[in-house]
Amino acid sequence: MSTHVVVMGVAGCGKSAVGARLAQALGLPLVEGDSFHPAANIEKMSRGLPLDDSDRAGWLDTLGRELASRPHGAVLTCSALKRAYRERLRAAAPGLRFVHLALTPQQALERVASRKDHFYPPSLVDSQFAALQDPAGEPGVVVVDASLPLDEVVAAALRDLAA
Repeated sequence: MSTHVVVMGVAGCGKSAVGARLAQALGLPLVEGDSFHPAANIEKMSRGLPLDDSDRAGWLDTLGRELASRPHGAVLTCSALKRAYRERLRAAAPGLRFVHLALTPQQALERVASRKDHFYPPSLVDSQFAALQDPAGEPGVVVVDASLPLDEVVAAALRDLAA
């Protein structure tokens, strides 16, 4: 049986750190979603402009192909802010699970502001929350408090995925 998991949430929620730890714990490859953004998306965000649905469409299709190309499973980091984005990924990998790393806007802003050498500016955090459609209650979604220490976040995600 394959396991495909998307670690999702707004900027600064810890997708990369949690994704890496989950991939290791599950014995699966990690697919870092940001690595698949086209240069135009990176440049747009670097200028402080939020991505829109058309900017994300090709990126999401690429991520879906990455998931589909890994029949034994993978852990993908991807904001997956809107339900339509999650449905697009689900279509590529039936049975796809999501771990939503939930934070408050203030927590996310503080984390993004403290990052060094990252293309994503703090000015875009509000746009992430404006786009976020809460996935709680959707099938295959577990919600974890991302303000907990990393070990606790990973342990909660693993426990809830196994349930």
